[in-house]
Amino acid sequence: QVQLVESGGGSVQAGGSLRLSCAASGYTHITASMAWFRQAPGKEREGLAIIYTAGGTYYADSVKGRFTISRDNAKNTLYLQMNSLKPEDTAMYYCAAASKYGDGGLWYLPRSYNYWGQGTQVTVSS
Repeated sequence: QVQLVESGGGSVQAGGSLRLSCAASGYTHITASMAWFRQAPGKEREGLAIIYTAGGTYYADSVKGRFTISRDNAKNTLYLQMNSLKPEDTAMYYCAAASKYGDGGLWYLPRSYNYWGQGTQVTVSS
């Protein structure tokens, strides 16, 4: 089992920045990849960014160039640096981990992950 706990959310004005953290505990050595998702009220959960164990990353077009995913293996912590925030970035943000390789390129789908954190709220005002 892997436990994930997000932190770092909050309220910020448009154009501002936030850094989210996701602390992993438990059998963290079994994670093949970790990712960030978000979900706004009434919308589906959206995949934002993924980082594989080997370090490769992918981003959704909606955040490419503004968000950066990274991980500190020594601290078992995943990060999401969010810059140039927009009101449409307002959502609950979740980190996720997959214990198996081979997502078939479908990293942006929630079903590709089997561990989830409880979420942290990000609110961007105009």
